[in-house]
Amino acid sequence: MLPRESHLLIVVILSQFFDESGYVVLEEIFDVRDKVVIVTGASSGIGVRFATLLDALGAKVVVAARREERIVDLAKSFKDSLAVRCDVTVDDDLNGLVEKTLERYGRIDICINNAGVADPMPALEESPDHFRMVVETNLTSVFTLSRLVAREAIARDQSAAIVNVASVLGTIASNSIPQASYAASKAGVVNLTRELALQWAKSKVRVNAIAPGWFPSEMTTVMFESERAQNWMARVTPMGRGGRIEELDGVMLLLATDAGSYLTGQTIVVDGGWTIY
Repeated sequence: MLPRESHLLIVVILSQFFDESGYVVLEEIFDVRDKVVIVTGASSGIGVRFATLLDALGAKVVVAARREERIVDLAKSFKDSLAVRCDVTVDDDLNGLVEKTLERYGRIDICINNAGVADPMPALEESPDHFRMVVETNLTSVFTLSRLVAREAIARDQSAAIVNVASVLGTIASNSIPQASYAASKAGVVNLTRELALQWAKSKVRVNAIAPGWFPSEMTTVMFESERAQNWMARVTPMGRGGRIEELDGVMLLLATDAGSYLTGQTIVVDGGWTIY
């Protein structure tokens, strides 16, 4: 049993999340209305899902990707959105993304670093140039865009939330699907998240990451269309299946909003128990 003083403290803490009727004010702690959000890799998969959810919740969403036609069409379906063609491996593109966002909206509240590539192959068959390309896309771009967003927020004395999309393969080896560059780059994202969070914590810039397990996306299409791969996922995942893309929504909103206001430097693994073993 907790002492009486602890019970009283818990009541005081929880009371800030309830209205006069005793209901949790979820709209307030998870509120993204009028927040300006950049989502990279927004032409497919998780990027489209996050951008669509944020728009539905009232955010002003800047969708960025190399495939311009896709993000232009996506932006047209949103209430208040901007589409910016951006190759995250090109510094000028990332600078332009931030500049265009500031020109349109005047600030950046949330940045979701989602762009990434994967091309599984044995390490002995992977060239150094290919390895560098994957690291540039998955890791260096996260540093570059995060730095630009943080610099603007700190200069304006504004708070900002940066959410990096890492992977379970940033926390463990890739098992039966060899991909050294992807695993190394995502491990880099995990520790970069810690380091940037530490450096910017007192400047009101929070940096966290999501590490998804197996979820449907362009990169995993072959696996989710293969009965053999589906059976393998079911066999090695404690929950017995791959993830559904909407099962990432809650974690993203936690890290991007005031619901996670005291969270920084953390990587939350969403994998159906994959990494329990």
